[in-house]
Amino acid sequence: MNNRSRSSLFLIEQLIVIAVFALCAAACARILTAAYFSARDARDLGSALHSAESCAESFKATGGDFGQIKDILGGTVGITEGAQAVFVYYDNNWTACKEDGASYRLILKTGDPSGFNAHIRVGEISVERLAGDELYAITVAARKSL
Repeated sequence: MNNRSRSSLFLIEQLIVIAVFALCAAACARILTAAYFSARDARDLGSALHSAESCAESFKATGGDFGQIKDILGGTVGITEGAQAVFVYYDNNWTACKEDGASYRLILKTGDPSGFNAHIRVGEISVERLAGDELYAITVAARKSL
């Protein structure tokens, strides 16, 4: 009988150890998942900021000429919300690509010029995941090319 009670206690002890291990493993999995998504969001924000800044500098350097900006950034020209726009698509590694393999999109569209004189061109830049959430947006103004 004494042997049986010892083996029962050993079995209960092992079950408790397994339960504690499972709880710790679940907590670690949750922490690692949160860290992964936090790192992904930080990488995406940094890359979106870099892409938007490059677009803004191109906008300023060309005086807002969408044709030249398209060539510099490797994008396409189109229309969005009734305004001329340049679209640049990026894959998961933030490398410019075609629309069909893209995960992210930069849109440069003509902005509202009210409040500026006739020699200023305004653009609105937004970078978003194709899943729908906007990562970064900025408004840029440049002197028109004469």
